[in-house]
Amino acid sequence: MPGTINIIIVEDDEAVREGLRMLINGSEGYHCQAACASAEEALQAIPECMPDVVLMDINLPGMNGIECVICIKNAWPAIQVMMLTVFDNTDEIFKSLAAGATGYMLKKTPPAKLLEAITELVNGGSPMSGEIARKVVQTFARPARHQLPESILTAREEEILSYLSKGFLYKEIAAELFISIETVRTHIRKIYQKLQVRTRTEALIRCMKT
Repeated sequence: MPGTINIIIVEDDEAVREGLRMLINGSEGYHCQAACASAEEALQAIPECMPDVVLMDINLPGMNGIECVICIKNAWPAIQVMMLTVFDNTDEIFKSLAAGATGYMLKKTPPAKLLEAITELVNGGSPMSGEIARKVVQTFARPARHQLPESILTAREEEILSYLSKGFLYKEIAAELFISIETVRTHIRKIYQKLQVRTRTEALIRCMKT
């Protein structure tokens, strides 16, 4: 249906896989096209389904999730891949992002937040669990704190970037700042333009290097 986000799940744990399928198909505006137990199965299903989003586990039998992301992004660059895993170590995070994943959520994420993250991903965001966003920031942080020059970002834009670094979703930022979600999106588009980046992760890395 128009406006529906089409999703493929790649998860080898049957209970988790079926739980995700039920959550997605039971939520308005979301549709699970396929629930795959392996990367190889997913790569066969994608050409037939052409999903908007792939939810990808890392620890899979045979080809692992990170290797699968590389295959997906090489063949179908427009498909968005969100890692959905128990792994929160820095090495796995950056391997996933380098492979082409544009989101990284932990499996303990509450169902409502997971659905919001999927929507954010489709709308051009790079959702990350709060713990993941902090690890990204900490990795690029330097002993001496460097502020972005005032000529680059406004005070409001710096404030919104700070919320992004903490893993806040657009809806949550809007609530914290008492502004509309569309205003948040406008500010974030301007931040990305000024920093010459395309994703939340790239913006945070650019900020930390300034």
